[in-house]
Amino acid sequence: MTTATGLGGLAILLWSLLALLTVGASEIPPLQLNAMCFALATGIGVAWITATRSWGKLRGIPLAAGAVGVVGLAGYHLLYFLALRNAPPAEAGIIAYLWPLLIVIFSGLLPGEQLRLGHVLGALMGLAGAVALVWAQLFSGSDAWLGYGLALACALTWSGYSVLSRRFGSVPTAAVTVYCAAAAVLSAAGSALLEETLWPRDASTWIATAALGLGPVGLAFFLWDHGMKRGNIQLLGVLSYAAPLLSTLTLVLAGVADPTPALLLAAILISGGAAIAARASR
Repeated sequence: MTTATGLGGLAILLWSLLALLTVGASEIPPLQLNAMCFALATGIGVAWITATRSWGKLRGIPLAAGAVGVVGLAGYHLLYFLALRNAPPAEAGIIAYLWPLLIVIFSGLLPGEQLRLGHVLGALMGLAGAVALVWAQLFSGSDAWLGYGLALACALTWSGYSVLSRRFGSVPTAAVTVYCAAAAVLSAAGSALLEETLWPRDASTWIATAALGLGPVGLAFFLWDHGMKRGNIQLLGVLSYAAPLLSTLTLVLAGVADPTPALLLAAILISGGAAIAARASR
């Protein structure tokens, strides 16, 4: 495994905390939360660019790359925040994490990439594990279909952004700072027009919001962008199936979600699928 692939894997670990922290910051309106998180993410980017003296790398960023970056980052997280407010967090999070399957499939269409049988089998096993976690909810008369639909839109948005970023491999990862800044400004403008501003009322909400902006909605972007452009995109796509499992476990341990037998089945399928895909990528 290359360094770039390893850094992409670290982003996956940070995203395992996304659902839990989103629940912790749920009292903040979604567009406002988006703006606050992306403002913190921009700060991370500015600090890193300044420390590495790489401001010059931001010149000449293609307009298409900027559009893909802003829509991918801001759109995904706005949809995610809305999904977890309109459906059970664990189940909505699992549906949103269908994006690894889509990355594996879509990546096979990129020039120079090859989709092996092991990748497909691993992706299908991971998908089966995700379905095992949400099956009961989907067919029990649940009224959370809006949340599930938003979660599916999340999966399509993030997989599209991740694969398209490969097409802009020459654009430096420092450009993510510009995407985050634009996302923060657009989200703040939308919040001012459409929402009532509500600031966190206690320390725990402030901590959850800060942790979101510094980790899953911050540093993870830069790590993932580097992994998608320089690492093994198919291996990262399938290893991402660890994220829904880890995310669900954190929700269970925090008392936000109840443990079910489906969790064990999902763990076996997701871990097995990742192992098969990892072997295929060697």
